[in-house]
Amino acid sequence: MKWIIVLLLVLNAGWMLADGSRALIVGDYVTPASGEYAGQLGPWAGLVSAIGIEPRSTFMKMVFIFYGIAALIAVVGFALNQLWGRNALVVLAVLGLWYLPIGTAANIIALILLFLKRSRYAHPATL
Repeated sequence: MKWIIVLLLVLNAGWMLADGSRALIVGDYVTPASGEYAGQLGPWAGLVSAIGIEPRSTFMKMVFIFYGIAALIAVVGFALNQLWGRNALVVLAVLGLWYLPIGTAANIIALILLFLKRSRYAHPATL
């Protein structure tokens, strides 16, 4: 179960770090090149727009980068059984729920597994 959590969050955080870095360097996120959704961002863009943040702003690109770095650090801590790793992953998974649709799904699954893992395997002294 631990490695499923690690895989889900590494893929999500790694993608956000890569896409945010690309957007900052090249000027835009990865978007479909052709078809009905050519040049369009994912559903997350509508969510951040609704709260007043421009999805293609430098601020939002930096959010992607910082979130990706923070989540990858938390994953490493969790994978190495550091005391702070699990708690950091819970916080970052909750904070990453806005990244519709794939990030939301990955973070929900990871949160469920984190809570199942804690309730099934945690020693009472570590709760």
